[in-house]
Amino acid sequence: MFTIAFVGAGSVEFTRQLLRDVLSFPELAGCTISLHDVDPERLEVAAGLARLTAGEGGARIRTSLSRREALEGADVVVNMVAIGGHEATMRDFDVPESFGLRQTIGDTLGIGGIFRGLRTFPFLDGLATDVLAVCPDAWLLNYTNPMAMNVQYLAAVAPRLKAVGLCHSVHWTVHDLSALVGVPHDEVDFLSAGVNHQAWILRWQHRGRDLYPALDAAIAADPGLARRVRVDLYRRLGFYPTETSEHSCEYVPWYLKHESEVERLRIPVRDYATISAENVATYEKTRDALAAGESLPPLEDEAVEYAPQVIHSLVTGRQRTIQVNVANHGLISNLPEGAAVEVPATLDRLGVHPHRVGALPRQLAAVNRSFLNVVELTVAAAVEGDPAHVRHAALCDPATAAALTVDQIDDLVAAMTAAHGDLLPAALRR
Repeated sequence: MFTIAFVGAGSVEFTRQLLRDVLSFPELAGCTISLHDVDPERLEVAAGLARLTAGEGGARIRTSLSRREALEGADVVVNMVAIGGHEATMRDFDVPESFGLRQTIGDTLGIGGIFRGLRTFPFLDGLATDVLAVCPDAWLLNYTNPMAMNVQYLAAVAPRLKAVGLCHSVHWTVHDLSALVGVPHDEVDFLSAGVNHQAWILRWQHRGRDLYPALDAAIAADPGLARRVRVDLYRRLGFYPTETSEHSCEYVPWYLKHESEVERLRIPVRDYATISAENVATYEKTRDALAAGESLPPLEDEAVEYAPQVIHSLVTGRQRTIQVNVANHGLISNLPEGAAVEVPATLDRLGVHPHRVGALPRQLAAVNRSFLNVVELTVAAAVEGDPAHVRHAALCDPATAAALTVDQIDDLVAAMTAAHGDLLPAALRR
């Protein structure tokens, strides 16, 4: 029977949502769900949610505090860890803020993304080793950010691993844009490519009709839409970005440095610090409700995640097309070879098959390369054990370089290294 291992299952709401979607497929009703977390309390809560979600559907639920034990017999491994949890996230915001550096999300690029990646890499190294030892044919589906850094790191240290990064940003971008221009999402055809959280809608059509003119009309009719970073990027670069304004503003040097731009584009500084605290509160409410035997609030009816679709296609052979994050081996010709890119892929019983996109429009590739410079240097720092590359990554980060002097960046890297301490690879702690 098909076995799905959830690593970092203590992310209970996300675990519950994925399980709901997985077990909605009749072909997966009898699968084995293996849950792992290093926190016993969170693992117990995840197990309670899993049993509640599975109901009488026949799915077998097992749990283990041992990662290797949890991975035994797995056909798919879903990774959703957050190394350091809420406390590390707050350090990612508080330390840079003391230097005058603004962040909104801090989990993908910027100084927060760099250090989230550095503290996640040791875990990924261990996870890859365990997967290759215990279930070498399993697909590793990564949800953990920073997505591009994590995918590129795994490709560097474990090239035999069947690892794919999954993110729903492209789906929801196209879904919401289609609603904005009044066309059914399921009738839309689109092509998107780039890097995670900074991909682009290259083509977007309804029954052969280009929808970009309709988007232009909608923006012209609503001045409020123009007060968003992603709309500003679209108007200047010619193609719509696939991630929210909150994310997009910190991957370029043009916005967060300037108070006038923060106000004009309504940028919510420290947004993810608030979200992270809310996630902790949600977990605690869920834990307490389960302990008291109370009912839980229903999940949103419309939740589209790619992992359940990958799993269903592996089991049934049903062909689908989704967006995936993989190493660039001839997929996007004007982005670096081996870099983590986001492209369409076909799913079937044999696995995940990324599509070759070719060249991006020059201006889009240029912006993506600035993003990937930071990814490459951060990964190199860990792979080569060279702390100088951490500083190089920070110096090359667009938003950080726009806000701080070179000496301030150097001091910030030292402060972040001290703040995260033993969570970082040993070679990078000096």
